[in-house]
Amino acid sequence: MDSRIALVTGASRGIGRSVALKLAAAGYSVVVNYNRAATDAELVVSEVTKMGGKAKAIQADVSISADVVRLFDESAAAFGKIDVVVSNAGVMSAMPLAQVDDAEFERVVSANLRGTFYVSREAARRLPDGGRLVLLSSTTLALNAPGYSVYNATKGAVEGIARVAAKELGSRGITVNVVAPGPVETELFMAGKSEELVQRMAAMAPAGRLGQPEDIANIIAFLASPDSGWINGQVIRANGGIA
Repeated sequence: MDSRIALVTGASRGIGRSVALKLAAAGYSVVVNYNRAATDAELVVSEVTKMGGKAKAIQADVSISADVVRLFDESAAAFGKIDVVVSNAGVMSAMPLAQVDDAEFERVVSANLRGTFYVSREAARRLPDGGRLVLLSSTTLALNAPGYSVYNATKGAVEGIARVAAKELGSRGITVNVVAPGPVETELFMAGKSEELVQRMAAMAPAGRLGQPEDIANIIAFLASPDSGWINGQVIRANGGIA
């Protein structure tokens, strides 16, 4: 596994951070992409280095096409071919449809849809035969929860991209899958939520707890591995049984 390279977007915190650390522990050299959180990204690199692995933090705003091209260029320059791409970067939005203004719509679409599209397109152009592309959606899509109209629209589009890309790239042994987490205890999820709301959401799972970033990283690490080759074009709703 030493020669395999993984690029993880939005890897400075939360689920992305856990994915980067999990893949590094499995022997991958890891590109830790970030947009603004440079200090956090370097801390992830430091953790990987301490465990004897290789990692490099690379800044790029995935909602900008030229940034994504540069991200892949710099990743290849640092480590060589990229075997695994995990498109994790994104933003949360919870707001009644009537209250969504144009700026909020553009913010969510830019990060969640445009960003995933640019990363997926570049992965399709550059992944070698047998490569892996994993995209992130959300269990909110299955719940149809009020307030998530724009967020769900972007995540539905992500799942659509994955299903088509899986058929386009499958003849080369490249798999494209989606992981759709339920509530996960990350900074992104917890922001703006009361303790009462957090407890209610934790109680939705039969296990009575929120998911942890490691729960999702374990699934993504398997999908990134050579052993996952017969799973393609699938959406895995990793939510502890909520939906």
